Amino acid sequence: MGSTRLPKKMMIDIMGKPLIWHVFNRVKRAKLIDEIVIATTTDKEDDIIEKWARENGLKCHRGSTEDVLDRFYQAAKKYKADIIVRITPDDPLKDPVVIDKIIKHYLDNEGKIDYVSNTIKPTYPEGLDVEVFSFDALERAWKEAKTKVDREHVTTYIWNNPSKFRLANVTHEGGDLSHMRWTVDYAEDVEFIREIYARLYRKNKIFLMEDVLNLLKKCPELTNINSGHVRFEGYLSKLKMQQHKKGERGYPCGGRKKRT
Repeated sequence: MGSTRLPKKMMIDIMGKPLIWHVFNRVKRAKLIDEIVIATTTDKEDDIIEKWARENGLKCHRGSTEDVLDRFYQAAKKYKADIIVRITPDDPLKDPVVIDKIIKHYLDNEGKIDYVSNTIKPTYPEGLDVEVFSFDALERAWKEAKTKVDREHVTTYIWNNPSKFRLANVTHEGGDLSHMRWTVDYAEDVEFIREIYARLYRKNKIFLMEDVLNLLKKCPELTNINSGHVRFEGYLSKLKMQQHKKGERGYPCGGRKKRT
């Protein structure tokens, strides 16, 4: 809830429901997810998130505001997750088919990889991001990650250290769509999402990626609404600040068991 760019965005109204409800409603349609846990902060303003979670029968863990890696690790440890599926809660176009695809890739290669996502080399629209990794990988990152950026962004230590972790990336077979922005960080993003929902939601409450792509082919002007922002904008800004302080230059790369 404490977003500096768009305060209280989790409770923004979309078609009569809060944004977080739409994310949850989509994620629970994924066939390979066993359990959903919300990991939020101990800040008073996030009391509403815990209240919402309880009202909707969801488990909720509360932890550090700044050290999101610790919050995530403690949640996974508390609920004894062997395989973790990380879903960010500001993406109300999440596609359960895409989620299952990334999980299946992990399960098909279990024991051979520690982490898989569709974000190491992005080819899906921003907002369809899915990360799947082992508890052991999360625990190692929790023990070893030291920088503020790595503690805040949970998995950056993993995918920035391919010598320590066995990584895999799933690409979109239909071509590179990474320029598309389907996440919510700014008022323009809210406007875009509301336009998509206004056109698709009443006909099919769990419309998928292909439905949105077909709509955007018919109404390409919709993409102009929030095209002024770049992928990983927040992360890149904080990384730049960290490197400036250190005098560095650089850029980021690119259950059956209980899953949470």
